[in-house]
Amino acid sequence: MKPVIALVGRPNVGKSTLFNRLTSSRDAIVADFAGLTRDRHYGNGRQGKREYIVIDTGGFEPKASEGIYKEMAKQTRQAVAESDVVIFVVDARAGINAQDHEIAGYLRRLGKPTLLVANKAEGMTEGVQLVEFFELGLGEVMPVSGAHGQGIRTMLDTAMERIPGLPPEDQEESELETGVIRLAVAGRPNVGKSTLINAWLGEERLVAFDLPGTTRDAIAVPFERSGQKFELIDTAGIRKKGKVFEAIEKFSVVKTLQAIENAHVVLLLLDATQGVTDQDAHIAGYILESGRAVVIAINKWDAVDAYQRQQIERQIETRLAFLKFASLHLISAQKRQGLGPVWKSITQAHASAMRKMSTPVLTRLLMEAVAFQAPIRTGMFRPKMRYAHQGGMNPPVIVIHGNSLEKVPDAYTRFLEGRFRKAFDLVGTPLRIEFKTSANPFKE
Repeated sequence: MKPVIALVGRPNVGKSTLFNRLTSSRDAIVADFAGLTRDRHYGNGRQGKREYIVIDTGGFEPKASEGIYKEMAKQTRQAVAESDVVIFVVDARAGINAQDHEIAGYLRRLGKPTLLVANKAEGMTEGVQLVEFFELGLGEVMPVSGAHGQGIRTMLDTAMERIPGLPPEDQEESELETGVIRLAVAGRPNVGKSTLINAWLGEERLVAFDLPGTTRDAIAVPFERSGQKFELIDTAGIRKKGKVFEAIEKFSVVKTLQAIENAHVVLLLLDATQGVTDQDAHIAGYILESGRAVVIAINKWDAVDAYQRQQIERQIETRLAFLKFASLHLISAQKRQGLGPVWKSITQAHASAMRKMSTPVLTRLLMEAVAFQAPIRTGMFRPKMRYAHQGGMNPPVIVIHGNSLEKVPDAYTRFLEGRFRKAFDLVGTPLRIEFKTSANPFKE
């Protein structure tokens, strides 16, 4: 699973700037005043072959007892709990203050692997200016500049070294068992994930047990249905209802992201009584970004009337329009209604994600599509497509070679995707099309 890094520190030390640098994005809003970030913010990053998850947090005041600062402190504590390593960010120019001491004391008591980083250190030497930060009792202080990118690579390497048990960068996780479909159940709290899982296990009378070796309480449940072996990844854990005291224990963003990354197929579970929320759309977007096959199930369908059903159908058409390729099922986990067809869609989505497509067939389909509707001319040249081949699986990737392909519009890419999907019966999986333009030897 991807290692998780939490950025922690008092307000206005540059945590969001570091977050944007680590994720190569501009997802976190940055401004020169304190208190702009309040909620936890998650992003993906990569250095070499190593991928990781970064959590940006608001200004941390461990002793805050009321108002928005208490809620921000709660968010930061949760981020630290979810992380593998904490990067404690201080301001190299403003120096140390009492709030830095409070945060350092909290992190020392927690015992989480921590890296002390002095941000805004551009143009500064590692001499006298940074000596005062040794008072925090967290060891060496590392000077970086999130705005200018100085010291970021060294900071990441050092942070990864402090995560116990992290495999080498070039060591890929091996499959647990050949032929096993890993299925992750993703969704918001209280949508009925545990009820659905218990209904599956109870119906099939399968023995479930926890696989050891995980560090974040992700529970893998092996079971078999109709001769096909599955491994169910449940982020919340299969527990009795009375043993779950806090909603945050039942749902963790990091656990959901890691379960999606580690799965072959993701079952996105929605709640019919609450409709399609922003959080549902965010989870769906991450599934699509990860390239995982997906099946959508709307739980508690028996608990809504005809008007609510129409509203949900409209919400799915608008908010989840980017998952049109996914199968949709209406179920009731509590009454065990509609669960059989879900398994058929899960198997079909996995088969589509792992589909092998031969080069001759892909090239013939491409030529037929171009003969039916050629790409529009842009400038002096019309894009010329010559042949296609498969570039990967899970998700399927089709690579098209030719000339001037960088000018192919998105609408034509969607047209090609529709033709390929229909020909290979690709249901429930994203399909990625990449264009590679041949080099012109006479360009110079």
